[in-house]
Amino acid sequence: MNSAAGTGEDSTAGMSMDPSAYTGKILVTGAGGFVGTALCHALARAGIAHVPALRRASAPGQVAIGELSGATDWNAALAGCDTVIHLAARAHVMHDSAADPLASYRVVNVDATLALARQALRLGVRRFVYVSSVKVNGEATQGAPFTPFDTPAPQDAYGQTKHEAETALRALCQDGAMALVIVRPPLVYGPGVRANFRALMRLVAAGLPLPLASVENRRSLVALANLVDLLIVCARHPRAGGHVFLVSDGDDMSTPELIRRMAVALGRRARLLPLPPALLRMAARLLGKAGAADRLLGSLQVDISHTRSVLGWHPPVDADSALRECASFYLNHREDA
Repeated sequence: MNSAAGTGEDSTAGMSMDPSAYTGKILVTGAGGFVGTALCHALARAGIAHVPALRRASAPGQVAIGELSGATDWNAALAGCDTVIHLAARAHVMHDSAADPLASYRVVNVDATLALARQALRLGVRRFVYVSSVKVNGEATQGAPFTPFDTPAPQDAYGQTKHEAETALRALCQDGAMALVIVRPPLVYGPGVRANFRALMRLVAAGLPLPLASVENRRSLVALANLVDLLIVCARHPRAGGHVFLVSDGDDMSTPELIRRMAVALGRRARLLPLPPALLRMAARLLGKAGAADRLLGSLQVDISHTRSVLGWHPPVDADSALRECASFYLNHREDA
């Protein structure tokens, strides 16, 4: 991958690009997921031809590809496409029950990804946008934020297999016949978000006191709309090929700051109590929740200056607006969960 940052800003960057300038067709894998659904809606609004690929099709225009593995046949989905945005993956599982978690991740995140890329290359696809994870960089930052040029240090099976897929894709695309773009997002939030972010929103909405006032960490997040915007730019921008891009809202927050801003978005009052982080970590370890404590108390920042420089990209949605949209969806749908 190209490790040299670009200079200056390209006037064609961002969603301000004229959609009519792109006349190809994009295959979106994982189109039924949290990011994939939003991406397909954005492509449709921009008038960009695309093929949504899902394990099971449920609407006209979608292509069913079945279970993901090295034997998956992508030919029907790839027909007529010149670009792939690959989102489909075995996601990070908090409590994995697989007998061999690493092998299970590898089948989907490495074998299926390479099968798709090989078939795409054979059919003349010109660009492959691989949505990886900041977990390739590592689990936490100490002082300096992660950059695209850091030595990868994945700590779990999900991050490890994402890194393995990146490495294999680089080898496959090294002759330049198909340009590879890698995007590593941190935590993605937006309308309909679930897991830990939704759990925190539920606690804040309920007005429960949270013993996190003394936490002094910094974390990068990315709003769903901002990630989708960047993926479309990566699919079309003439300078994107050969780069690894980190992405965020460009507005890093401590956990108590996130809670305060989340409370404002929810129309609630944040109730934060001071408690030493070391004591919180000790309690979390005793309860078997060390991982959750790390995410609440530790830092994970990404530096998006390379993304800005090469693509001239800036997050189009500010964090507070994104939090308000997320909060509105939660308040209107919380009984559905």
